[in-house]
Amino acid sequence: MTASPADRAPASPARGLIDRPYLLLVFTMLAWGGNAVAGRMAVGEVSPMVLTSIRWGVVLALLGILYRGRILDGWPSMRRQWKAVLAMGACGYTFFNALYFTAAHHTTAVNLSIIQGALPVFVLLGALAIFRTPIRTGQALGMAVTLAGIVVVASKGHLETLAALRFNVGDLLMLGACALYAGFTLALRGRQGASGVAFFTGLALAAFATSLPLLAYEAATGTLMWPTLKGWALLTYIAVIPTAFAQMAFMRAVALIGPGRAGLFINLVPIFGALMAVVILREPFGMYHGVALAMVLVGILLAERSALKRGA
Repeated sequence: MTASPADRAPASPARGLIDRPYLLLVFTMLAWGGNAVAGRMAVGEVSPMVLTSIRWGVVLALLGILYRGRILDGWPSMRRQWKAVLAMGACGYTFFNALYFTAAHHTTAVNLSIIQGALPVFVLLGALAIFRTPIRTGQALGMAVTLAGIVVVASKGHLETLAALRFNVGDLLMLGACALYAGFTLALRGRQGASGVAFFTGLALAAFATSLPLLAYEAATGTLMWPTLKGWALLTYIAVIPTAFAQMAFMRAVALIGPGRAGLFINLVPIFGALMAVVILREPFGMYHGVALAMVLVGILLAERSALKRGA
């Protein structure tokens, strides 16, 4: 990937932070875990596509205010790759969320949690197929341990729950959503020319534009709901932290360590989301939360040690 002038800027405390991929990834997964909690709190406060469209509008306004100069500098590069940017923004942001929200109406939370664990697997397999990035024994073992941790938290420590699962159209939709975001993650490796901020602005613009037809469909079917006061507060949080800052942090981390290694950290999202639900929503804390978190962390450690030893 070609580094932009912004990516080659002199070191500073802020630069030091954005050059630490593990901190960036942990922050991202915490933010995305918080996004899941905020999404649950937003039920009845704002409809899904209103939330999706307005949050990208807020992100675009925020980026324009904070980074107007850098966006204008990078815009010529963005125009040269506009087709790729449009496809990435649509698939990685708009269509992923549309499939996720639709899947939630057709399947259980347990199924969604377990299937979400397939996303890093898709990334590793995609990196192998497209970039010939080998999957080491330690990485495979780490992936197995993290997936086991996801199963523990999804089943709330009662593995017999899994025997009662029945797969349906919602599960297939969630698999499709995971495949879309895995493709988006892999495509980040090919970003060229524009700085991270300019590139993310292009993705946000694509996400906003492609969300409008879905918003129109929501209005046509009579399911559109404008935000309540609480809905506006949740929407603002979702737009600023999980959407703007976390997405830029994830893009930077992928640039630093590659999509395969960064993708493995996504398994922290349901764990962090469950822990935040305990703190924020007062949901009960079970021993399985701690066990699952430990398993996911051990799995990531095993995979990272293998990758570092091999220089992957």
